[in-house]
Amino acid sequence: MSEKTFYITTPIYYPSGNLHIGHTYTTVAADTITRFKKLQGYDTYFLTGTDEHGQKIEKVAAEAGVAPQAYVDGIVTGIKNLWDTMNISYDQFIRTTDPEHEKTIQRIFKKLYDQGDIYKSNYEGWYCTPCESFWTESQLVDGNCPDCGRAVEKASEEAYFFKMSKYADDLLKHIEDHPHFIQPESRKNEMINNFIKPGLQDLCVSRTSFTWGVPVDFDPGHVVYVWIDALPNYISALGYLNDKPDLMEKYWPADVHLVGKDIIRFHTIYWPIILMALKLPLPKQVYGHGWILLKGGKMSKSVGNVVDPVVLVDKYGVDALRYHVLREMSYGSDGVYNEDLLVSHINSDLANDLGNLLSRTLAMTDKYFGGVIPTQRETEDIDTELIALAEKTPGIVSDYMDKLDFSRALEEIWKLVSRSNKYIDETQPWVLGKSPEKLARLAQVMYNLTESLRIVTVLISAAMPETARKIGEQLNCPADCLSWDSIQKFGGYPEGLKIERCDALFPRIELEKKAEQPVKEAKAEKAKKENDSKTPEELPEGLITIDDFAKVQLRVAEVVACEPHPDADRLLVLQLQVGQEKRQVVSGIAKYYAPADLVGKTVILVANLKPVNLRGLESNGMILAATKGKKLSLVTVDGIPSGGKVS
Repeated sequence: MSEKTFYITTPIYYPSGNLHIGHTYTTVAADTITRFKKLQGYDTYFLTGTDEHGQKIEKVAAEAGVAPQAYVDGIVTGIKNLWDTMNISYDQFIRTTDPEHEKTIQRIFKKLYDQGDIYKSNYEGWYCTPCESFWTESQLVDGNCPDCGRAVEKASEEAYFFKMSKYADDLLKHIEDHPHFIQPESRKNEMINNFIKPGLQDLCVSRTSFTWGVPVDFDPGHVVYVWIDALPNYISALGYLNDKPDLMEKYWPADVHLVGKDIIRFHTIYWPIILMALKLPLPKQVYGHGWILLKGGKMSKSVGNVVDPVVLVDKYGVDALRYHVLREMSYGSDGVYNEDLLVSHINSDLANDLGNLLSRTLAMTDKYFGGVIPTQRETEDIDTELIALAEKTPGIVSDYMDKLDFSRALEEIWKLVSRSNKYIDETQPWVLGKSPEKLARLAQVMYNLTESLRIVTVLISAAMPETARKIGEQLNCPADCLSWDSIQKFGGYPEGLKIERCDALFPRIELEKKAEQPVKEAKAEKAKKENDSKTPEELPEGLITIDDFAKVQLRVAEVVACEPHPDADRLLVLQLQVGQEKRQVVSGIAKYYAPADLVGKTVILVANLKPVNLRGLESNGMILAATKGKKLSLVTVDGIPSGGKVS
């Protein structure tokens, strides 16, 4: 059995409605670090689940005309399907309606009551049903809930309370003695200065105004309130005080509770104090990540401004969405959801950078060596920089992953991807392939590219498992050369393997076409209605209307790199900079231009052509040329920066 263990949890999500992309980020992040730790040889345990009790669930179930259990069962089925769709590999899905969890909660409540940490009293104050939170008059903001801004209602009922203040000094000392307990640092300062030092109030831990909850078994009429019901799921899942297999000794304390910043207070104040009262170790770290924001503010099920991840997966694929949410959320900060940015990540990072590196490497290996790189190879000094970067990247990525800084980890991986693409331009394999005496040098170039791709494949396997699987299959890598240990030194790609060329990993998405399509469809529908009663105007043969011409999108583009197509002598492969965007265009102009003659030219690109595959390489647009007889000349422009419109 491995001596290294890693236990991570997500929050248990509240099933009042379907989950959105914000929940998806949390779970994808937890899945990614779990896969990464498993890759490094850890014995991992990944817990997620649902928090199913409370007044809000009771209310929405009644409005739907079903029992609370039936209501949450339907939502939970959808949540599990979502995690299957997102390729989430959790070890346990816990529900607070599980009999074993309820047994744990009743025993914890009784234990805390028997030792004097819980007492009965009466509560009077303001209650926010959506947040399931009590507030004092002074805590309200303009008379509303300080968390969600919605209306509160006066509440008065008999309840049990937990003595929070009894453990406040111990909690403060623990936080000060364990500087990494609350991350990021800003969250720690907020908890200390805004909540602990001003003084902790005793916590209401039972309710009598609704029945959908875990009964207090020694006092009928009371149900356990959310904090003692929900938070101990992290230990009830491991068999604490119930009849499940006891995994506490193996996995507790948790290495990371991964939560949104809106619930970090409950996980860094309420939960640690409950654990102290139970005389259990505290989790090693609570990490409160930022929110994924929309224009106008936070995404919220109750507000209704949510983005459905299933819709995005159907349009763009699972790994594209996983990559986007991880890359976009900088460490500790909020991220902004924008579908155009998602498409940009797919086109630039995935299709143009990673996909292009793979397709170029495989195509040239197939053309020059029949898919098998020769063992007779010749190195040059130019190889050193790429090899050094490939060897140091795993350690840098590991450091960022340990900090849960997924965005920077992916950024470092893509530095290796970009450096590998630059290496192709530096070494010019298409030139080497023309000279028999240069084949040993060409073999080394292709090996270095293939080996870099192998290392990248292992490094992205946690974040993008399906993409890594596909690349591994095309490289024909056996399992032992896709391990963590195998990428600690450059040169692990086995001899004699034959590559397998497949379709493009990430087909390009037409951003402008996608964005403009609804507007165009609306205009077309309006025009159709207006012209239904009109006789269509007949145009002379060969003429078009201004509307026909407007459909063609012409852009100024700069040629930043060019090379011969590895499988077709008449084709050139051009890398174009179009404003902030990169494009690859395959053009049949090799008869008229040498690759070096094109670099730096400013050409006109037909930008909204449907992408096509030309002899194994994707072409995203067409460059304009003028011909007369046997002469061809590209249409070029001077003085207009790339990305400019041509009209």
